[in-house]
Parts: sequence; structure tokens; C-alpha cells
Amino acid sequence: MGKLAVGILAHVDAGKTTLSEAMLYRSGCLKKLGRVDHRDAFLDTDALERERGITIFSKQAELPVGEWGITLLDTPGHVDFSSEMERVLGILDYAVLVISGADGIQGHTRTLWDLLARYRVPVFLFVNKMDLPGSDREGLLSALKSQLEEGCAAFGGEEGEAFWEEVALCDEQAMARYLEDGVLPDGFVASLVAQRRLFPCYFGSALRLDGVDALLKGIERFTQMPDYPETFGARIYKIGRDPGGARLTFLKVTGGSLRVKALLTNRREGMPEGAVWEGKADQLRIYSGSRYRLAEEVFAGEVCAVAGLDGSRPGEGLGCEAMGEPPSLEPVLTYRVELPEGCDPHLAFRKLRQLEEEDPQLRLSWDGQLREIQVRLMGEVQMEVLQRLIRERFGWEVSFGTGSIVYRETIAAPVEGIGHFEPLRHYAEVHLLLEPGEPGSGLEFGTACSEEMLDRSWQRLILTHLEEQVQPGVLTGSPVTDLRITLVAGRAHEKHTEGGDFRQATYRAVRQGLMSAESILLEPWYRFRLELPAGSVGRALNDLQRRHGQVDPPETAGADAVVTGSAPVACMRDYAVEVASYTRGQGRLSCTLLGYAPCHNQQEVVEALGYDSERDLEHPADSVFCAHGAGFTVRWDRVREYMHVESGLPSRNPGMQGAEPAAGVPRRAGPAYGGSLEQDKELQAIFERTYGPIKRRAMAPQSALSRVEREGAEKPVPAPVPSGPEYLLVDGYNILHAWDELKEIARDNLDAARGSLMDLMSNYQGYCGCEVILVFDAYKVPGNPGSVTRYHNIHVVYTKEAETADAYIEKATYEIGKNHRVRVATSDSAEQLIILGHGALRLSARAFREEVELVEGKISAALARSNRRVKSDAMRDAFEKAGR
Repeated sequence: MGKLAVGILAHVDAGKTTLSEAMLYRSGCLKKLGRVDHRDAFLDTDALERERGITIFSKQAELPVGEWGITLLDTPGHVDFSSEMERVLGILDYAVLVISGADGIQGHTRTLWDLLARYRVPVFLFVNKMDLPGSDREGLLSALKSQLEEGCAAFGGEEGEAFWEEVALCDEQAMARYLEDGVLPDGFVASLVAQRRLFPCYFGSALRLDGVDALLKGIERFTQMPDYPETFGARIYKIGRDPGGARLTFLKVTGGSLRVKALLTNRREGMPEGAVWEGKADQLRIYSGSRYRLAEEVFAGEVCAVAGLDGSRPGEGLGCEAMGEPPSLEPVLTYRVELPEGCDPHLAFRKLRQLEEEDPQLRLSWDGQLREIQVRLMGEVQMEVLQRLIRERFGWEVSFGTGSIVYRETIAAPVEGIGHFEPLRHYAEVHLLLEPGEPGSGLEFGTACSEEMLDRSWQRLILTHLEEQVQPGVLTGSPVTDLRITLVAGRAHEKHTEGGDFRQATYRAVRQGLMSAESILLEPWYRFRLELPAGSVGRALNDLQRRHGQVDPPETAGADAVVTGSAPVACMRDYAVEVASYTRGQGRLSCTLLGYAPCHNQQEVVEALGYDSERDLEHPADSVFCAHGAGFTVRWDRVREYMHVESGLPSRNPGMQGAEPAAGVPRRAGPAYGGSLEQDKELQAIFERTYGPIKRRAMAPQSALSRVEREGAEKPVPAPVPSGPEYLLVDGYNILHAWDELKEIARDNLDAARGSLMDLMSNYQGYCGCEVILVFDAYKVPGNPGSVTRYHNIHVVYTKEAETADAYIEKATYEIGKNHRVRVATSDSAEQLIILGHGALRLSARAFREEVELVEGKISAALARSNRRVKSDAMRDAFEKAGR
């Protein structure tokens, strides 16, 4: 017997769970009719649900309908648990949308309708509570047609001429067939329902079992069993745990069958190895309410829970089933989790990840700087439920800080992003076209790159890297959205390119493009509906204007009025309480998430969050090139000068010519090593005393693929070899504290230790012939202008106020390294990375000590040989004199 997955959806208090109970009762699955208010509803199995009288977790039950069976999936109706509801939509064959006849079409009803359209789910409608005073059948049907879809038609009554005419109006082919035959066959009507051209509407009262039989009969007559492939496939929609703590993966089989003990995996082509999981289906459970039965095999169309899988995630497709669509409903508020005193935050974070497995939209994150756990929530009710879950599962009494808005970022105009990653023995270059997408479109990826330029396998890998991680924006670090990212060019190396190289180049290309673009901060907006006395409309319009809302013309109905429109979430968070106050409890505000739109106070938000994109070391925009066996870093705004591939795109988008940054976009200061020789008089003096006046020139790309080759030369032109002597920059205090003998001297007399190091460096320079610059920190000395002195044959630098030796060495390395070979002696790991990026050779304090000791030994040996020679000459002279 085939199975259909039918979901029941509704706005809160529409009677959805009551209808589920009635359907189970009338189909013979329940002997007693439970009620939500009596806390004995069959599908409200959780204590929290029975206590609050709302559905929090999706549940399933089996019931027979005609020749086949139905897996009935009851979903939450409260807006705070919309993410739980949306996860179910991906596995539904049909849906029953419940509407309260007393309340009519609510804001959340329209959200549900849009979601059903997005997931292409055919819909039956049940208008409930028609037994209550004021329920107008004709008025409600007219509202359904005007506000939802013209294809809504009343079913469940007499099927006369008027009924068939109404059904035929939904489709031209249906009208032609009706005019020919006078009626429409059930199979033809079922095809109209499956194509979402016809939406059967039933009216009744679930509590009184009125209209329930007609709905069940309609589902039997006007549904079709899908055609499933013979190859195994499944879609995961939920992760849960049984009372014993066992992890359960809820899925629908969408092809072939699933047998117990079968090996399952999410592995597919292009998936990062770290995201792959494998597991054995230890148990197959068919749930109905809180009870379940074990199955040896589950067939296509059936929904089950699988025990024994670790690592599975909602939305994943198994076998022939593709990955599901990303959710459209997301939390818009982030809260700080305040743990009880003495609770280890790292341990707590690991345990709380169990809850994130069950609800991925919680988006748990650890802020290393603030040392706090952050979680995203839809609202106050979800917060209270989460507190209760944490207390029951882990025994912690947690609280939550004040919620902050979850922002997004996008760009105003197309821009090219370039990423190059070429440390020694690695190579990848990626060019991406970033274009603003339609509002709400999310992220779209594609390729327009020729396979002659970059092999298809590398192109697929780049697209995989784009999809595997959402990049943060450059204004506030918020995730980017509404972007079309197209691969337009790239290059790999036959020997040195690895998969990880393209990950680095891809991420850097996205980031470089965002840094080059005009960024726009997006904030979440509500669609609101405000019902209040007509005398309060003026106050409401004034409030909404002050809250940056966009208001539609008010509608009046007797003494009441309805005001609709949209407004930023940040401005509406406390307005419901204010409405209740000034309307004396007669006003009602309902809000549904509309989506993201440009932030109404971008500059204020950007300044308040204080994000510095260039200090975000986890998301670099700079690229890494290679020269003389070492990598060097090129700032994001100079990458175009060094790139190896011409993408064919203009160097700058014409629409951006002369454009100023968007409001609130601060100009970002460059890093410490960005100063020029002309601006640094001390360093310039050292340089010019040795080599004369500086002649500036652009630095040519230092790589195996030179600009000459890119412009069509027959043979690559090798990068120029640095001329002149080698430079050695020494971090003075770093070496003092790294060498035991100098550290011992420094304990008693720091000046003596400095003098000893200067003597050692003077000897070293005399033997090796390199230019030595010994740099000491003096940045803490107030008013210190800095100094550069000559000590014998070396330069000794004392940095100026607020300038560290690290910063000075970084600048010197960056500038001198353009024309000369540079080495830097330091044991500072962070400084070593920067040095490597500038193309200099790094030398640890330990290695430098061994080198100095070797030089000292050679000097001593040379002096000994010289002394022996002098003595030998003196003795020879003495003998000669004696002989004469």
C-alpha cells in the first residue's frame, strides 16, 4: 500500500492540532477524541506542548485513507517555531492549510502560503471554527480568492452545475472539458490539484467533527500517488532524540527502499571530506504519536526515524536525492547565553550543539573575544522553551541577554574579485564576478570560465568552495546575501596546485571583491497588520512614521480600522506593548518577517559594531604571490597589478566610476607596513647613504608566470634578481631575551647587553659584508622622536613614540625588499608571517645564534691564523738578522 506525506499547517490558535485529532478519530485510529485544552491530544506528546497548549515539535501519525495510507505530519503554528515547520515542507506530497473562520487570513497565513508555493506543495484548505458567531462562508471564500489564489474553490457541498463551473474556471483546459462533458473526472481534478491550479476549500468545525469526513474523502478522491524511482533516495527533515537519549534521524524515503542495517552516507561529488559522514541504520522506526513500531524495510513514500546515524543534518539528501533548499525563515535576533556560575563555557558549547543539531536555525556560535556563547532565536516563546529544554536535558539554569539584530550585507554594483594563493610549491588564481541579486534571492553561483583556461574539475571545486561557506561582509562582518557570484577566470599549475589552494584563492577573491565594492547593510523588516479602534489611527500613523515604517492606506470597518505596511524589525520590537497601552487593550499587532532591506541607519550601526575588515585575520582579502622561493603578501587593493590571468572584465565597473562609498562605510586605514620610504626619513637616510637617491619603480610580478607571458611573449621573462648587498634587520630586544648569555647580562645591566649585541652585530657585518640594521623598541618613551645612529659599521635604530620595532621592521622589509634581498632575525611568530608575506627570508633567534657563533668561530680562526702568521714572520726575521 502506497503512502502519502500530508502536512497540516496553520497560524497559531486556528485549530490545527484539533483537526489532526479529528482526522485520526474519524479514520478509526483513535478510540477517544483528545483535546488541546484538556492536555490529552494524541500528537501533543511533549510536556511543554501540553503545558502551553501549542505545538512545538513536528509529529507524525499513520492513518488509512481509501486504498492507500497517509503519514500525517502535524507542524508548529506559532511563528517562533516556524523553522521546525519549514523543515517538514521539503518532504510533503500535499498540505492541509487550516484557517480560523473567526480570525480570517492572518499575516502568518500568508507566510505559510508563500512557503507552500516555494516548495511547490499542492494544498487543501480547511476553514475551521465555522460554528462561531460572525463566521461568513461567502466572505471568507472571497477573501481566499483575493488574498491567496483565484484557484480556491469551495468543496464538500453539493456537486451541481455551479460547483463544476467554479472548478472549471481555474484552468482553460478544464473549462474546455467541462463545456464538452458537463463534469470533470476525479483523476482530472486531482491533476489540477497536483499542479497547484486548483485549491479545494472545505468548511467546518474540527472540534464538532463537522466537515472532517468531507476533507478525508476529498483527500482520497483528489490526490495522486507520486512516481518514485527504483534507486534508493531519502530526504532528512529532522533530528531528534528519544526519551533514552538515542539520536534519531527522521527522513522520507524518496526512491527504492531502505532496509535495516543498510549503510548510509551523504557523500557526493565535490563534497569536502570533513563534511562527509557514514553510518548504519541500526533501527527503522515508524512513529505514530509517541509510539512506534520497528520495520525491517521502509519503501518509497514512507516516513521513518533511523537510529544509529551520527553527523546527519536536516535538509540533506541521501542516495539519488538532491540536497534540499536552504530555509527562507531565519531568526533575526541574536542573544547571549548567560550560563550559571562555575559552568565551563567550552563544555557547555559542546553540549548545546546537540540542540543545534535538532534546530540548525539556532546557529550557535562562540565569540572568542567576548568569551561567550551566542544563539539566534525567533522570539520570546522560543527563548522560554529553550531555557526549559536546557534545564531538563543538562540541568543548567540559563538566561539570555538582550537580543541584537542579525544583519546581512550586499553590494550596490558589479565588481570583480581576484584571489591568488602562491606560497612555495602551491598555486591557484581565481577571478569572480560579484553582482547584486534580487532582494531575497540569497546567493547564486555559476561559471562562465572556458575549460581551455581552467579544467572543469577545478571549476567544480571552486563552486563547491563558494557553496560550503557564507562569507562575512566588510561593513559589520555580517553574512553576505543577494549576490550572484560567477567564476570568470582562473589558473592552476600542473605540478603545484592542490585542492586547498583553490579554497584559499576562492575565499580571497570573494573578500577582495567585497572590499572593492560599495557595500550595503541590510536589516530585517516586518510586514505588520495593526487592528485598532478608528479613533486611534492618527496616533498609529504617527508612531509608524517615527519608527521608519512604510504604511498602506488605512482601511476602516465601522468603528474599527486596519493599518498594514512594513517596518524595520529593530523599530518594532516593543511596539505591541505600546499598542495595547494606548488602545486600552483593544488593539492587536501581528508581524511576519518580510525579508531584508537596506538599513535605515547604516552609519550608526556600522560605527556601533566597530568591525574592522582588515583586522579579520580569519577572512583575508590580500593575496599571496611567490618570488625567490618565498611567498609575499599583496594588499587587496594592489592585487590587480600582480595577477597572472586577464579575465576580460573592465578593471573597474563603469557604473562605479567616481562613486563615493555608501553612507556609513568608513575609509579603512592601511596596515602598519604600508608606509613609504619617502615618508620614513630614518629608513630613507640609511638607504640613501649607501645607494644614493631613491628611484621609485613599480614592483613587477614575481612569479613563474610573468606579465610578459600574459601579454603574449613567446617565452616567460624571469623576475629580476635583487641587486646590491643583502640587508639584515635584527629585532634587538627579541634577540636579547632569546639568547641566554645576553639575557643574563640584561638582568644586571640592559645597556651592557645592548652594547654586547651591537659588538656581535658589528663583527658579524665585518665578516659577512651585509648591511645590518639593529632595531630597538623605544615606543613607550613619551615625546621620543626616534633616532638612527651609526655604530662602527652597522645602523642602530631606536623607534619613535608609538612605533614598535615590529612595525618598523615590517615597513623596512616591505620597501627594501622590492629591490634587495632581505633577511630578518626574530623569534616573533606573528612578525615572521608578515615577513614571509613581504618576500623576506625569516631567521629564528636560535638559527641566527648558531649563525653568529659560526661567524665568531671563523673570525677567531682567522685571527689565530693571522697571529700565527705574524709570529712566524717575526721569527723568520729574527733568524735572518742572527744569520747576518
